[in-house]
Amino acid sequence: MATKQQTFGDLLWRRIVIWVPYTWLLLFFLVPFAIVFKISFSDPIVAQPPFTALFDHTQNLLNRFQGTLNNYLFLLDDNLYWVSYLRSIKIASISTVLCLLLGYPMAYYIAQSPPTRRNILLMLIILPFWTSFLLRVYAWMGILSTNGIINSALLWIGIIDEPLQMLYTNFAVYIGIVYTYLPFMILPLYANLERLDLDLHDAAADLGAKPLQVFWDIILPISLPGIVAGSLLVFIPAMGEFVIPSLLGGLDSLMIGRTLYDEFFVNRDWPLASAVATILLLILVLPIMLFQRMQVSGRSSD
Repeated sequence: MATKQQTFGDLLWRRIVIWVPYTWLLLFFLVPFAIVFKISFSDPIVAQPPFTALFDHTQNLLNRFQGTLNNYLFLLDDNLYWVSYLRSIKIASISTVLCLLLGYPMAYYIAQSPPTRRNILLMLIILPFWTSFLLRVYAWMGILSTNGIINSALLWIGIIDEPLQMLYTNFAVYIGIVYTYLPFMILPLYANLERLDLDLHDAAADLGAKPLQVFWDIILPISLPGIVAGSLLVFIPAMGEFVIPSLLGGLDSLMIGRTLYDEFFVNRDWPLASAVATILLLILVLPIMLFQRMQVSGRSSD
């Protein structure tokens, strides 16, 4: 009897553990997305709320649905939104590559360091999270301005004769995104590289493999899951970034996050903004689906 009760308790606890994250996703992801998706089929009006109802219950059954595809069709006609999408994909992709190029050697060095030094280095990676995100972005505004630390140092050394225009450029946006999301690339890579068996290095070296060949044939394939996970953790939030392009970027740095903000709070066109957000979500879901497909194919091949 005790065994049956213990088995029932274990089964109940497993179901609770499984359903807690599903319930969280249902309440804070699927339900809000369903609301936004519903609004995207409405028409904007000057009222509260600023969109028409999707169903008119005063009409007969065939005419109750009052939805429209005009918002999605408008996205196809206006180049502003597609330029914002493409520019966001470009900036997020380049920032992800830069984070990977900077984060991979850092993660590898941390993973190969002694435990005492490793803990200190990890603390230094996580330390910026203890400061306000907005405060860190404002700090970069002071660093990159014409009277900032970089220009002042370059003028003092004599490398330049006049201040460089670094703030309100794409360069400043890349600096801000890479600085902000670099830890999200380092930590998954570190978790993956920490489990790397160093005996594989010695075995490959004994067989005559050069360091570059060891990296390409052994280290890189083993760390591929960490690369993909880190790239997703950087690309997805960078794609919808709003604060960094607004504070550090110029007119050429218009990303989809700023476009969403303008449609919601400036133009008060909630249906069009909801359509923009829906398309953005579909773009972000695509790499996640590809990653899951890679994982499934990798397990099946093993």
